Amino acid sequence: MKKFTMAVNGYNKHEVNNFVSKVIIEYESLLNKLKLKDQEIAILKQKAERFNGMENSLNRALIVAENSSSEMRKVAKEEANLIIEDAKRNASKIINDSLKQAAETDAEVVALKKQIQIYKARIKQVIEEQLAMVDDIDKIES
Repeated sequence: MKKFTMAVNGYNKHEVNNFVSKVIIEYESLLNKLKLKDQEIAILKQKAERFNGMENSLNRALIVAENSSSEMRKVAKEEANLIIEDAKRNASKIINDSLKQAAETDAEVVALKKQIQIYKARIKQVIEEQLAMVDDIDKIES
């Protein structure tokens, strides 16, 4: 916890202002990281959709190949099945990676929220201490 030196009218304003500025910079940095994670998740979702589109295209190609000839149908079907399996493996990997990143992002959000609560509590405590000092000054003047 940051400790501030005392000045004539309470805590040293320069130190307090510097501390608040650092907290703001750190908070903005964390928000930017969160936005980047959201962008990464969106990109990974687009890639998964693209693989699903590829799978649909392969299924249509398989139907055309079946109409061409029975031998070409057999070869095309085997190739399509291999490609589909590969696409499914890749899609599963991408989805698992996306879910992992989403969980990490959620954990970061929780950590950020906790840090914000801690910072708010600290600032509130400092303000309450300063108010108590003002009340003490009023008592001395009375």
